Amino acid sequence: MWQIGVWERDEGLAERVSALTRGTSALVRACRHPALLAGTPLDLLVVSPAAAGWAGAGALNCRTALLPGGRSALTRLLPAGTVLSYGASSRNTLTLSSLDEQRASVAVQREFVSLDGRAVERQELVLPRDGCSPDLLLAQTGAALLLGKLPEGE
Repeated sequence: MWQIGVWERDEGLAERVSALTRGTSALVRACRHPALLAGTPLDLLVVSPAAAGWAGAGALNCRTALLPGGRSALTRLLPAGTVLSYGASSRNTLTLSSLDEQRASVAVQREFVSLDGRAVERQELVLPRDGCSPDLLLAQTGAALLLGKLPEGE
């Protein structure tokens, strides 16, 4: 069973990640502060764009972390085997190449390995946009890819 932590400020990311795990043996734990996940070995930690309380991040134990780009202090503090980032910068693993009201093109900038050991290659995914923020869409897409689920595109 995969242990998944979602560190957010009630943006709805935990519900989106939980929906991705339906029909699997994954357990999703949501929290507003990382200290609430301390002591639980996590296979995946998904950090929302608005997550706060970074001081507790050093107490986490995660195999893979997905976090907003530009958080170099958090990246250094977080004990994770693999760290993937999302955001507007081309230095992030996941970024948007285009965006409009109905669709988003998500670019996978670098190859990485999903939790089940499969390679996720560089690619561009055209996905429907449901009105959520671009960063929240990137976090959800990254979680889906790490869970071995290709988001439904057009």
